[in-house]
Amino acid sequence: MTDMTIEALKAQGVRYCIASYVDMHGVSKSKMVPIAHGADMMGGSEMFTGAALDGVPQEVHDEEVATHPDPDSCIVLPWQRDVAWFASDLWCGGEKFAACSRNILGRQTAAAAKMGYRMNLGLEAEFFVFQDTEGGGFAPLSDLPHLDKPAYDTVRLLDNLPWLSELVEAMNSLGWDVYSFDHEDGIGQFELDFAYSDAMTSADRFTFLRFMANAIARRHGAFASFMPKPMGERTGSGAHFNMSLADGSGANLFRDPEDPRGCKLSELGYQFTAGILRHLPAIMAVVAPSVNSYKRLVKQGSMSGFTWAPIYACYGNNNRTNALRVPLAGGRVELRAADSAVNPYLGAAMVLAAGLEGIRERLDPGEPNTDNMYLLDEAELERRGITTLPRTLEEAVSAFEADPLAKEVFGEEMFASWVSFKRQEWMSYLDHVSDWEVKRYLKQF
Repeated sequence: MTDMTIEALKAQGVRYCIASYVDMHGVSKSKMVPIAHGADMMGGSEMFTGAALDGVPQEVHDEEVATHPDPDSCIVLPWQRDVAWFASDLWCGGEKFAACSRNILGRQTAAAAKMGYRMNLGLEAEFFVFQDTEGGGFAPLSDLPHLDKPAYDTVRLLDNLPWLSELVEAMNSLGWDVYSFDHEDGIGQFELDFAYSDAMTSADRFTFLRFMANAIARRHGAFASFMPKPMGERTGSGAHFNMSLADGSGANLFRDPEDPRGCKLSELGYQFTAGILRHLPAIMAVVAPSVNSYKRLVKQGSMSGFTWAPIYACYGNNNRTNALRVPLAGGRVELRAADSAVNPYLGAAMVLAAGLEGIRERLDPGEPNTDNMYLLDEAELERRGITTLPRTLEEAVSAFEADPLAKEVFGEEMFASWVSFKRQEWMSYLDHVSDWEVKRYLKQF
């Protein structure tokens, strides 16, 4: 960014700039500088102690990391127009910090570019909006009867329109092109669909969206929750990755209307899909990164019907019981296992690296699965070579640790930090005594 661009922000009434990066969870972290120091910020003046954050693998005595904002990522906050936000790369010791989430994705997009590809990525944003209640509880913002099947409910959607319309208008003011939104199957759960972009831009936008959704919800006495499964009896929140590759002209290289397998997907798209399937157990630790994530990835659980969440490592046509789905129009592949807690940079880096491996090795995913996968028995699944996705965070982290691709993508330091933190998270969960245990066992004996 030049001084003239800083001057342009001043002319718009911007008084402060945020140099943002993310911790391992994909949560925006930052320092704020007055606009008079904006040019210094763009040059890397803002320093951070990585050891103070989750998943920034540094010791207290290490050299600090510095933010180098991406000028093209600038967003003036729609709800607070005197503040400008920039997504940033972390640097350390005069070079890009290897363990920075944005740099990890940048290495993979650079690898794709060397092969002549650009990854396009669309992220479907699902989340809940709740209000706090007495005693530390929470409840839907809408005080309406709970419907047995609340998906696409018009009344509940309209009842939430005050905050929803403010969020949608904010997204559209940024040029994100929201093309639909609805009430989902959870009580107080919503999905917003907006235009895809290149992988880095989409990851930046998803990071900002979580930040923005919470800011706008608070203006209406509520909060946005990106917890994957806040209610056991309702479906959880995904962040489905819709992926394709383009060439230098922007042409979609995954589209083939004459596809003999019937998915309208090119050979390149099938190879990309096969690479993801090969590494999907390890990828799960990143796209479904929490203990709670695996309460979403069940066939039925305590619900009366199917969850629609994937539980098998398989792909198919316009069939939502596959982990990887090729939507009806073809030309893209949707990873349905990713959830709302994902660090979008790390998730995109893993799927892109796996997909590129599939292309380099000309892998074949086999024939698409067109059945309701929930209804197949174990013998049929085994005949098709279909395995079950990790059932817990522990299983996923073990798969991640065992897969050489994970260390290749994350780098030595971030790989070790991720495995260590996630194992500690799992052990903390195991050590916790839950309400379920107390109710079941306290007076059983």
